[in-house]
Amino acid sequence: MPPLISTKASPPRSCVVIPARFASTRLPGKMLLRETGQTLLQHTYDQASQAKLPGEVCVATDHEEIAREVRKFGGRALLTDPGLRSGTDRVAAAAQFLPDMEIFVNVQGDEPEIPPEAIDLVIATLASDPRADMATVAAPIHRREVLEDPACVKVVCDQQGRALYFSRSPIPFVREWREELLRGESSPFQLHLGLYAYRRRFLEDFAALPPSPLEELEKLEQLRVLHAGHAIQVATLPEAHVGIDTPEDYQAFVARHRASQSSRKSA
Repeated sequence: MPPLISTKASPPRSCVVIPARFASTRLPGKMLLRETGQTLLQHTYDQASQAKLPGEVCVATDHEEIAREVRKFGGRALLTDPGLRSGTDRVAAAAQFLPDMEIFVNVQGDEPEIPPEAIDLVIATLASDPRADMATVAAPIHRREVLEDPACVKVVCDQQGRALYFSRSPIPFVREWREELLRGESSPFQLHLGLYAYRRRFLEDFAALPPSPLEELEKLEQLRVLHAGHAIQVATLPEAHVGIDTPEDYQAFVARHRASQSSRKSA
């Protein structure tokens, strides 16, 4: 893990933008689910607010109901065009309201357990590499079912930590499979986590790029970045955090949250 930005130089001003759509195919209205007493979106906002480097956290949404919820828990909501294609496009739209910020971090609204340290890491990674236009994070894969799951995106990097390719397929492909490849800290397989940091100038350019052929095939917008010749620096976390995509994911999160609250009360 690279060191955080040196205190001897003024770090670039950064903020977290949480793109939050009202519609969700697999879990309708998930941003406003509140079985824990707080909405899923508020849990994510509170986690992001614990990061040390960002100067601000805000939510970019396409729906007034989500905006009202954000204001209700004391956050800042920015209303953006419902027709925007992706979360990155929504972050780019939000950047227009944040003229003093230089680095923008895209935190998905369904990441209620995202480590604040991961946000600081992706900012520090981008700030420390002037040649990179964008930074993201990955974690080692130690289970074969994750490696082979198309819903789990994999990334391979060069020796400098630059992304070479992202895929829903298992990469690298192993000609002669050995189970020990999944063991230990040096797994050759990296799970890409949907946390991004962008420089302002790149974010503005990205929003104008058309989808690339590889992006259309894999349905991965980060391939648009590589196809256009931009550099993505990848930082590594020791383990992956869990996002919420399905009702089962949400119920598992609720159970973990309640268990955590119970242990705190009994401590």
